[in-house]
Amino acid sequence: MSRSLDTLLRPSLLAVAIALCTPLASGQLVAAEQASSVRAYNLPAAPLASTLNQIASQAGLALSLNPSLAAGKTSAPVNGQFDAAAALREALRGTGLQLEQSGTGTFSLAPVPEGAMALPATSVIGVENLENAWGPVEGYVATRTAAGTKTDTPIVEAPRSMSVITRAQMEDRGVQNLDDAVRYMPGVIASSYGSDSRADWLRVRGFEPTQFLDGLPLPKGSYANPKVETWDLERITLLRGPASSVYGQTPPGGMLDMVSRRPDALASHEVRAEVGSNNRKQISFDSTGKIDEEGQFLYRVDGVVRDSGMPIDHTDDKRYNLAPSLTWNIDDDTHLTFLSQFTRDDTGVSGQFLPLQGTKLDSEAGKISHHKNLGDPDSDHYDRTYYALGYAFDHRLNDVWQFKQNLRYTKSDLEFQQAYASFGNSVSPDGTLARLVDKVDEDISQFAVDNNFQADFETGPLSHVVLLGLDHQRTNTRYKWLEGSAPPSNVINPIRGADFSNVAYATFYDYNQKTNQTGIYAQDQISLDKWRLTLGGREDWIHTATQFYNLNDATNTQRDKAFSGNAGLSYVFDSGITPYISYTESFQPSMGADASSSNSFKPTEGKQTEVGVKYMPPGSRTLLTAAAFDLRQQNVSVSQNNVTSQIGELKVRGIELEATSDVSENLKLVGSYTYTDTEILKGADKGNRMKLVPRNQASLWSDYTWHAGFLDGFGVGAGVRYVGDTYGSTSNTDNSHVGSYTVYDAAVHYDLSRLNSALAGISVDVTAKNLFDKDYISTCDGFWCYYGDERNVVAAVNYKW
Repeated sequence: MSRSLDTLLRPSLLAVAIALCTPLASGQLVAAEQASSVRAYNLPAAPLASTLNQIASQAGLALSLNPSLAAGKTSAPVNGQFDAAAALREALRGTGLQLEQSGTGTFSLAPVPEGAMALPATSVIGVENLENAWGPVEGYVATRTAAGTKTDTPIVEAPRSMSVITRAQMEDRGVQNLDDAVRYMPGVIASSYGSDSRADWLRVRGFEPTQFLDGLPLPKGSYANPKVETWDLERITLLRGPASSVYGQTPPGGMLDMVSRRPDALASHEVRAEVGSNNRKQISFDSTGKIDEEGQFLYRVDGVVRDSGMPIDHTDDKRYNLAPSLTWNIDDDTHLTFLSQFTRDDTGVSGQFLPLQGTKLDSEAGKISHHKNLGDPDSDHYDRTYYALGYAFDHRLNDVWQFKQNLRYTKSDLEFQQAYASFGNSVSPDGTLARLVDKVDEDISQFAVDNNFQADFETGPLSHVVLLGLDHQRTNTRYKWLEGSAPPSNVINPIRGADFSNVAYATFYDYNQKTNQTGIYAQDQISLDKWRLTLGGREDWIHTATQFYNLNDATNTQRDKAFSGNAGLSYVFDSGITPYISYTESFQPSMGADASSSNSFKPTEGKQTEVGVKYMPPGSRTLLTAAAFDLRQQNVSVSQNNVTSQIGELKVRGIELEATSDVSENLKLVGSYTYTDTEILKGADKGNRMKLVPRNQASLWSDYTWHAGFLDGFGVGAGVRYVGDTYGSTSNTDNSHVGSYTVYDAAVHYDLSRLNSALAGISVDVTAKNLFDKDYISTCDGFWCYYGDERNVVAAVNYKW
């Protein structure tokens, strides 16, 4: 971001912050819930542009309005029950204009062809499937998103690389966690450390992504991070590249923008029962509908109960999840949705720290089995309780302005103990293995709120969607980590029930940390004919106070501030092709201080230039994308000779290709290819590759379902995933290198109603990951290795009504 642009935007952002303080202080509730597709209208004749913008904005419809066409024209009155498109057509009666829809889902105005017959308007009483950025999607192909902009934007028009996994794709592939969900997306590596009951290990363009749920960041700690339940989600968007100009402190690689299932006026209910590998037993349920006859109050309840083992011997994986939500449609312009969640995980530790000997290297004791538990199942545990309570509120002030607010309080409490192979320890010929044991107590509480005003208006030939916002979050973390030497075990016959009562623990960390972050942001999405220009900027202030109980209650206070901007330009051809170019920035605060001075570390800074093209053939349900990017991160902390300083710099360049298509009623597919070149530009490992990032990745998934004939109701799915070689450490030693691997996934499903109408709503399915049980190592970090996921098969019965 140039200094001149920085100077120009800072005063504007400060003015925005002052303007937004009033709604915060008044305690108004706000969010991003969209109006029903069919609604009652009572709009008098008015300036045409004003009426059209009011209808489109309330319904979450993308309307590209050429001001010159609407200038001086008056809308017809709109009275009665209409879906959004029909209401727009009603308003256009007698204006000489008609509504047109592009293949991307965007609506626009055009003159009625000369000589064309004007037909009388017809009220439409029924639901038209109009997608919005926060709602459900039919099939695999989403057309709208709020990721990267916080506004309801057509995906093809957004000058950013992104992928959306819909509910339909999650169901077809039998997705069980976030690692599963993103496996077929370009630019992302999943399960970096193999199957782990504690966390999802993701990398996007080389960096761990920030996770956002319903527009707000999830708390981030060392171990107590929430592990999102994918059954509760409507959609997941992976936004690649920096996003700080709207979201604040985020990594340069990207972010996950997840949307919860929300209440629906159309009643539906679902129960799913699963059994599978590792003695898996799970019940999932979903129910939504109206509470009152008028539909002013809507409800939804989702939940999961799981009792399962893990691939590691004597390791449990138990989960209890409940996610109730309630929508109050206060009036046509005001909606409030309460969102809550409770999740309890009682598990062992499936993430084993296996020694090099017996995994990557030969050992006289033989190969270490995938299933061997080298910890101690009688004492190892990972007990996490997570709950969240918040709301989403939106209110339309007039035909130009609307206000939204998302708010959430979250709490995550963890008790964790694990015994594991000692650091750098070798395996004795008889299999004896020295061990360490860690005990962790971590509690994280977070309050987050995001407020923004959105204005839709025209200035001459330009159409604007302006976003002015202020967000704030407070996080309190209590963290204690103890470590000691544990009784030894044996890789051939692991010891169980060892006595840990005499372990002498050393305190690695014992602190309480409070972080306050406030950001103000401004963004303008400008349309001129087929051009789309996005400009945005944000200023953040972060205050972090830490008290170290293990260092005589020493305290440290750190204050950071950062400005980040973005600019993007795209051109929407009538053919459905949209090329774009963008520049984006990111920052993340860095804890600690330079060992050679009293100065605190500066936030790490990321900058990215990206060019790409998106193609959605008109009238199709196909989205093809290609992106090439150059990403840099500066101010990276590097330790040399026990002295830490900020001299590190990283470079990531790559190409990403993706195809997502509902080819026909029968066939759906998603495929991707990624080439990523990483390099450490400064620091002790200069010239080496970044860890956990393969140069090449490719994947393809397809699902085919018959809707007629002998196989009516039967479907099959198949997938293949290739991941290139990686290094598990930046030192790039032989012991940290693992080779490439290819695994296959599969699914079959059948709608039992095709056998007998009495079985309507009942279906069965079987999904298999790593179908041929490929034996591979996912990562070695130079001291420990981690096996890749083994074959996992799940069979389920699903009942919907």
